This record gives sequence, structure tokens and C-alpha cells, in this order.
Amino acid sequence: MILAGDIGGTSSRLAFFEIREGRLRLVTEETFPSREHRSLEEIARAFAAPRKIEVTHACFGVPGPVRDGRVVTSNLPWVVEAEPLIRALGAPHLRLINDLEASAHGVAALQPEDLVTLNAGAPDAQGNQAVIAVGTGLGEAGLFWDGRDHWPFACEGGHADFPARHPLETELMLHLRAQFQRVSCERVLSGPGLVNIYEFLKSTGRGEEPAWLTEALEQGDPSAVISNAGLEGRCPLCARALGLFVAAFGAEAGNLALKTMAVGGVFLAGGVAPKILRALRAPAFLEAFTDKGRMRPLMEAMPVRVVLNEAMGLLGAARVAARLAGERV
Repeated sequence: MILAGDIGGTSSRLAFFEIREGRLRLVTEETFPSREHRSLEEIARAFAAPRKIEVTHACFGVPGPVRDGRVVTSNLPWVVEAEPLIRALGAPHLRLINDLEASAHGVAALQPEDLVTLNAGAPDAQGNQAVIAVGTGLGEAGLFWDGRDHWPFACEGGHADFPARHPLETELMLHLRAQFQRVSCERVLSGPGLVNIYEFLKSTGRGEEPAWLTEALEQGDPSAVISNAGLEGRCPLCARALGLFVAAFGAEAGNLALKTMAVGGVFLAGGVAPKILRALRAPAFLEAFTDKGRMRPLMEAMPVRVVLNEAMGLLGAARVAARLAGERV
């Protein structure tokens, strides 16, 4: 029995898995609103204690750079450390990894029905891979191919500088710099980033906000309201914001693919991509992805897929915990 956790800025999913015949079998899982809890230890106790299951091996994917078993989370007011978790759970074998590293470990557990292909790429595509996830923040990771296996590694590319590609994006970047001093990719490519784009377009007179939308933004999740209104064509301002977002998403996914030489494929993960799948299938995403000058033929040969399975990070953390137990799944 192993414990796995996929920790996010919005929600945290924990699960117990059994290993049977070299495969992971889900036993029980629960999702917790992250911001309603003071720490990961509190969530872990709330999950494990009522179930009275002995924990020996555990792994948690946590947002932020993990150094020496400690991470100051990127989008939560937490400091997560391995030792307090070991004491809270009584688990002698426990590991903390970056949440996108966990997602990268989850790639091998995905089934064909978990993926939607945006670009088929070369039929014999093989090599390094990359994962980019848009959600509460922007996460990125790579998978190094050694000729036989993929080895995931974490990075913090979402916090790299936002690279404006044309005058409108430059104006957006300058607008956000006045607000945040520094503009990372995450300020544009995230749920809050879509809201930032929308507010920029509205404040610079590039569209009118109808009364029904004002009410919807006040009552619901602004990023979901904007993306849904844009997808449904009910608001030109929202459609323009979503279009700018999708093109920037494609460009950054292409940047990550170039830097990791992800000829084996790029996976679009996180909570946002499946929800805006219709927009990602439009030409703007792939055009921005492949628009890399002399590298266009290389980019066109890279498979690009959207991950529909929300448990990707959880499965990846479980695979790491299984390896701690000496099992390969």
C-alpha cells in the first residue's frame, strides 16, 4: 500500500494505491480545497487517519522548487518539509517532488483515451519529452530519453520572463510590469493570467464588457467565465482574450520543446487545457508552436497532445512511491 498526493494551488488530491501484478490499483482517494488548510501535514492526517491504513511509502508532488526535502510552495502560503510529514504519517520512506515532475512521471501511466492529438508529428518520433501545465500557475518539466527509458526532471520555466512576440504582447507585458514589476510567463499563462489578459484588453479600450458578463464575473470564477464566454462566442472581448492566451500558450509550449529538444512529444497538462480544447484545436496554437524560424521543420515533427486525465500527477507520484518500495509500475 502506498500513499500519493498531487498538491495544487486550488485543490490537493490524495490516494492510496495497491501494487498488483506490476500495476497500480486505486484503493481510495479524496480531494481537499488546498487554501482551506494550514499545511500539507493537516491534509495528510485528515486523509490517512480515518482510513487506518499503515503508510510505509509515500510521494507528494508539490508546486515549487524542491530542495533537500523542503519546498516553499509557489501558489500556497505553505512551507512543506519531508520530516514533519514523515512524523505525521509514520511513513519511513517518503519523498517530495515538484508537481510537474510528478506529472512527467505520470506520462508513462497514460492510456490512449487519456490523450487528444493536436499535432501527430513524425511517425517514428522518439526522444526527450516535455510537459507544460496551465492551471492556478504555469508548470513545466522535461523527460530525458537515455535510449531506453525516460527520466523526468523538474524545472521552473513558468517563472521565466514572458517573451513578448509582437506589439500587442509587448503592450500587454508593459501593462503587467506596471502592476507586478516583473512579468513572468505565469502572469499570462495561468487561470489568473487569462484574467490579466482580459483586464488589459478592457482597460485599453479593445472591447466592451456587457452587463451580464459583469454580473457573471462577480459571481463565478473569472477565468472560467471568460474562457466559456470566449469559446461560445457570446462576448467578443472574451474571445479576443482567449485568442491571445492560446497563441501565447502555443509559443511557450514551443519554447519549452526547443529548450528540452522534445522530439518525443509535448504534453499539455493541467486543468485549463482540456476545458479550452476547442480553442487549442484552432490554427492559432500550432501556428505559434511551430513559428520558430529555421526550426519550423523540427517543431512540425514533434507530437503535441492534450492530457485529459486529471489524475496524471497523482499517478506519477504513485509511480515514484512504488519505486521507493522497489517496484516498477
